[in-house]
Amino acid sequence: MPVWCCRCSLAGPVSLPSCEEVVFKPPCCLPVQLQSTERCCRSELGVQAGRNYNSSETEGQLLNSFGQYFGDSLGKKIKRMPLLEETVLPGDSVLTLPVVIIGNGPSGICLSYLLSGYRPYLSPEAVHPNPILHTKLEEARHLSIVDQDLEYLSEGLEGRSSNPVAVLFDTLLHPDADFGYDYPSVLHWKLEQHNYIPHIVLGKGPPGGAWHAMEGSMLTISFGDWMELPGLTFKDWAASKRRNIKSDRVMPEEIACYYKHYVKVMGLQKNFRDNVYITSVSRLYRGDDEDRSQLNENIPTQHLEMEDGQKPLIKRNWEVRGYQRATDGSHVPFCLFAENVALATGTFDSPGRLHVEGEDFPFVLHSMSDFGAAVSKGKLRGKADPVLIVGAGLTAADAVLCAYNNNIPVIHVFRRRVTDSSLIFKQLPKKLYPEYHKVYHMMCTQSHTGDSNLHSAYTSFPEHNVLSFKPEMKCVLQSASGLKKILKFSVALVLIGSHPNLFFLKDQGHSIGHHLNQPITCKGNPIEIDPYTYECTKEANLFALGPLVGDNFVRFLKGGALGIVRCLAIRQKKKHELTGSGDGGGDGVP
Repeated sequence: MPVWCCRCSLAGPVSLPSCEEVVFKPPCCLPVQLQSTERCCRSELGVQAGRNYNSSETEGQLLNSFGQYFGDSLGKKIKRMPLLEETVLPGDSVLTLPVVIIGNGPSGICLSYLLSGYRPYLSPEAVHPNPILHTKLEEARHLSIVDQDLEYLSEGLEGRSSNPVAVLFDTLLHPDADFGYDYPSVLHWKLEQHNYIPHIVLGKGPPGGAWHAMEGSMLTISFGDWMELPGLTFKDWAASKRRNIKSDRVMPEEIACYYKHYVKVMGLQKNFRDNVYITSVSRLYRGDDEDRSQLNENIPTQHLEMEDGQKPLIKRNWEVRGYQRATDGSHVPFCLFAENVALATGTFDSPGRLHVEGEDFPFVLHSMSDFGAAVSKGKLRGKADPVLIVGAGLTAADAVLCAYNNNIPVIHVFRRRVTDSSLIFKQLPKKLYPEYHKVYHMMCTQSHTGDSNLHSAYTSFPEHNVLSFKPEMKCVLQSASGLKKILKFSVALVLIGSHPNLFFLKDQGHSIGHHLNQPITCKGNPIEIDPYTYECTKEANLFALGPLVGDNFVRFLKGGALGIVRCLAIRQKKKHELTGSGDGGGDGVP
């Protein structure tokens, strides 16, 4: 399919089989003129494309502008979008959105909910079990939590997140949950449409993100109530769907359906675009002496010092490029501009790899979904050789259970000792998670010895590393003492965690983590943010939330949405005051 190259003025047939392969790297940059029959995508964006967003623009007008391209063009099955030249800038009569959210999982959904004008207030009859926090809440009961000082409210609170606003929001939604209590939320929600901030949520699949791709037969670690989003309890949703929830833990399929329904019932669909793949998110620059009347003065700027006496450049809006997969399988490239970008991509994009010889063989899998598909299709039944599972986390334990329950023998390899206090199994109560403790018991009691039978249902190899995979479906292991073993297997499954894929950012996002020039990981190197606004400390107007900042549980990622919306609400109020467009009334942000 012929597609215009987005990074330079090069036209030609470009294959777009996957998101990673759409980073256009043409060998040269040759100028190509637009054909007379093609329209510049400035007009392709719709009737509102002749100006930037301003405070008086209605929600419907702005979304129609962006939606005309994403909706109408796909409906007409347009095969390509005409070239957007590299010289086009936010002030040059193209649409600039206040917020673009990348990722439509629970992080992106919750952020969209708050940006849509939903505001949390202290319920009239609510009494928080923390008396100090309750006293603080009473001081400004007439204000929504978004309009209050989050640092003041968060002070002194403790929880399972390192982000104070995440702990605050969680304790308001689930008071004393970590102590085993099931207190109701102390918040009630109001829809205040004047607080709406126009935004678009871009996701690869339906709302819910990675939850739609998870193995559906397993149970979630968190309780169903902890997976819910503000304004709609999971139990109420399950009852409305006549679903029989047998325990506090639920299947990922149930959670994925809940998130998809949540977007619909809360009226957020107009902000969501599915089947969208981002290929580039970058800053734009322009000369300081260019016509300032073309620039949006409401957008913060950063001046960049130039060498050799050159005139400074102004660091301005974000440029977001990508493509949307149409119903007929074709790809429709797009380009849009945003004042703010929020990263809500999660960490399931890139499975962890061992980086050993032979790991790319087709019989070495890296996802539970691929393994589950092979099991469901019966590809592993009757195999004489066992399945080799590498990893000591919960996903690896899920794979062990899946194989064990389907009468498939297992070789389980992991680097840690079974007595290692950092093993996740030691942090889970036995009564709530019996299946995981069953796996842990097997890890401890059915380990490999010199005379053990490898053809038993399960054999563990603690303190072993994989050295290589061989083409004849053999694996070379090495013990902590240096002893090597060669084992035969039918299929290998490497489940050692996953990492976010931020390839669309400059240097793949290595410059915005706590540790410079290192890949972003949810534990070792999350994105460095301001703890109360969730804005990247190293990149203005770029926000991050969820696993990207270390909040791996849905309970805590909701705090990121609260911090971001408060930050944007304060800036929006300042814009109104500077331009004189504020009404001067209502419950403004202090």
